[in-house]
Amino acid sequence: MPPAPAARDRRATPFEIFFDLVFVFALTRIMALIGQPPTPVAMAQGLLLLVLLWIAWASYVWLGNQTPVDVGVVRAGVLVGMAALFVAALVMPRAWSPEPGLDGPLLLALAYVLLRVVHLALYHRAAASVPGLRERIRFFAAISALGWVLLLLGAVLGGVAHAALWVAAFLIEIGGQRLSYGWRGAWPLLSPNYFIERHGLVVIISLGESLIAAGVGAGPAVTALPVLGVALLGLTVSVCLWWLYFDAAAPAAARALHAANGDRRDRIAADAYSEGHVLLIVGVIYLAVGVEQVLAHVAEAYVGGHHAAGAALGWPAAVALYGGAALYLAGRLLFLGFSTGAVPPVQVAFAALALLLTPLGRALPGAAALGVLAALLVAAAGHERLARGRRAPRPVGVRPAGPR
Repeated sequence: MPPAPAARDRRATPFEIFFDLVFVFALTRIMALIGQPPTPVAMAQGLLLLVLLWIAWASYVWLGNQTPVDVGVVRAGVLVGMAALFVAALVMPRAWSPEPGLDGPLLLALAYVLLRVVHLALYHRAAASVPGLRERIRFFAAISALGWVLLLLGAVLGGVAHAALWVAAFLIEIGGQRLSYGWRGAWPLLSPNYFIERHGLVVIISLGESLIAAGVGAGPAVTALPVLGVALLGLTVSVCLWWLYFDAAAPAAARALHAANGDRRDRIAADAYSEGHVLLIVGVIYLAVGVEQVLAHVAEAYVGGHHAAGAALGWPAAVALYGGAALYLAGRLLFLGFSTGAVPPVQVAFAALALLLTPLGRALPGAAALGVLAALLVAAAGHERLARGRRAPRPVGVRPAGPR
């Protein structure tokens, strides 16, 4: 018997939240791959792997939308997928360079393929009661299988072929997802509340990475006053990112998702949540790398007896810091555009400004670069708050309280 369909009012379970924690652990390992200090090649490699992992995670959210994943055969299958994700996370820093022991690239490719195969097998089994869904899943699996072959071949061949074939697999996975959504419509959304909750949870858990990065960057100099001050700037950046998503964008998108029906609701779930959120997560991880580098610079200056803000950031660190913020702001705008159809022009300007200020972030000392970015994000969050206040309807027929 196929598993029972999920209830329309279901919520995320502790088992699913634990799966999310394993996914975020994989994100921390991608940060280890990017390295200290980051390099352009490592940042590109980390981006490729991050998007592939996001596709896998989003697919499991669609599975949870279709059927409960914490019972029976489905839970056993998800545990296998979780183990594959954990192995992929562990070997992530060796994804591009074989080391003594088991071959890192091949082990990562095998773990990723197992993670995807388990999902598609479970989703196909759970889709028995939905007309046409199994055909869409098989179509998606056929396209994805080509990408998996390229991943395995690249891991075996190594060298230039390794990079070229993995980039091709990356493009096939993304293209296959778009084609599967375009063929007979997006996958059906049964529980909007569940979908909203899972994506909100993974965003807030990922934001925790920027706080962890601050602690790692500070190191043994964490009790120094300059280091503490810069760490608070990092906290300010994280608070602004939280504010821009949870206080402004997420409620508006949730209202739009609940108000939509049929294909429109399915399309919002696929575009705004499954695909729009990838820029949010990439932006958080890159920004965390940048914050870690700023704290490392300030801590190194203090330990060296300079008691200054530290040297200027390198180009990769500055791109990670400001480019990560720009990606997050752009992802938020895509999220709003796909869900509500409204993109505030001023917020577009803030996203563009974050990217345009990257050369300034490269020229300034690390602490000052982080301070400028924090001021920009505070302005973006404050403007959004004021704009929503002006749009709020005023009660009719109510006079202000006061002496008569």
